[in-house]
Amino acid sequence: MTLHVFREGEGIALVLLHGFPLDHRMWLAAAAGMPGNHPVLAMDLPGTPGHSDDLPEPSIEASADAVASAMAEAGIPRAVVAGMSMGGYVALALAERHPDRVAALALVDTKSTADAPEARANRLRVADEAEQGDTVAPVRPMASTLVGATTRSTRPGIGSQIAEWIEDQVPAGIAWSQRAMAARPDRGDVLARFAGPVTVVVGDEDDVTPPDGAERLAALADARLVVVPHAGHMAVVEQPDDVAAALADLVQRTESHLA
Repeated sequence: MTLHVFREGEGIALVLLHGFPLDHRMWLAAAAGMPGNHPVLAMDLPGTPGHSDDLPEPSIEASADAVASAMAEAGIPRAVVAGMSMGGYVALALAERHPDRVAALALVDTKSTADAPEARANRLRVADEAEQGDTVAPVRPMASTLVGATTRSTRPGIGSQIAEWIEDQVPAGIAWSQRAMAARPDRGDVLARFAGPVTVVVGDEDDVTPPDGAERLAALADARLVVVPHAGHMAVVEQPDDVAAALADLVQRTESHLA
């Protein structure tokens, strides 16, 4: 596993973890809009193209361990870690399993809870269909359901871009990621114990992990809550400048916290 360097710089690094069923490219616009001069990197998690062979048993923990290894190989002892949706699950697992690696957390359109039985069953169904049919078809509808109503009606090109990214994914990797997410535990206690700065970001039109859930998530860690207007679950793609500003604020708070 390798980290993609969006920007070299000085100070504490920002490591970005993508959502499902996407890869590091979902962060490109937000990374381009980041103020400051700190390093910005993103990782393709297990299951993405180029990282879908010889996978371990599906687990979010395996992804977290892969992030820790990639950080070590890149010479990054500690970072501000930002995870969107599935990436948020990985970020929390990283904070649990490799706490010395995580100076601060940004949880973007995500949650700390485990899947309800119905959601878990649906993930396993999608995994089976993708794997058995060797197709991304089961997740194609996500290109429209992940974005907010405003984006769907006024900026259809964003949905088209997400659709292209989905088509690039590997069916076996989709299956692996779905099974990993289905098996994840509740990590609210991890967030409650976390001692570093935390920011929770959510699109105000997010139907997948809605704003009221983000409020509860933020309350676990006395976190700064940022609600992004006119954005759904893909706030980082729909309103990248707003997300970039929230992340830059977290980096600044982290540097003050560590000083």
